[in-house]
Amino acid sequence: MTRPRDTRMPLAQAQALIDAHGFASLVDDSLQASHLPLVLARDEGDLGTLYGHFARANPHWQALEGRRVLAIFQGPHSYVSPRWYAARPAVPTWNHATVHAGGTLERLDDAATLTALDALVAKYEPELLDEPDIMSPAYRQRLLKGVVGFRIRLDELQGKAKLGLNRSREDQAGVLTGLADSADPLARQLGRYTERYAKTLIETESENDH
Repeated sequence: MTRPRDTRMPLAQAQALIDAHGFASLVDDSLQASHLPLVLARDEGDLGTLYGHFARANPHWQALEGRRVLAIFQGPHSYVSPRWYAARPAVPTWNHATVHAGGTLERLDDAATLTALDALVAKYEPELLDEPDIMSPAYRQRLLKGVVGFRIRLDELQGKAKLGLNRSREDQAGVLTGLADSADPLARQLGRYTERYAKTLIETESENDH
């Protein structure tokens, strides 16, 4: 992924985007792709380890053991109008936050797969783990027959935040206003993300100066 210096995400921000936008496109070296929710274990390895599962009926998993894969996480993104800039001339663009996570895929045994499934449920609806009438232990065990669990020990993690933060303060303010006023919920989401991301960068730089 091409990443001009001003768009390169710090590691913590790349990991945070995965946490917030965990539905990934998982691509192998033959360019076959599957779309799956993944959970990041930050404390496993220098960059973290991704956990997920395939439906056993999806043949993609059969060719991936021991192969390098790329998980693509798409964060907030939106069209940006040149009318929002103070500077002229200007052109339209598309701002976005994206993470590419690469590593080698390893299949999990049943016990580790069940742990990974529980981690996924715990992330999105933890109360289900305490409702045996919906997800009983016996039912969860039966589910294992229909899925194939895996992990990806990351050896590459690249985040790109193309948010226009290299532009003047006036231009940045105009973009934030334009995104906030948009009827498109994706645009408003990008605006909120841009504000949080910029604030985090400032706070991190301030901490590093002390």
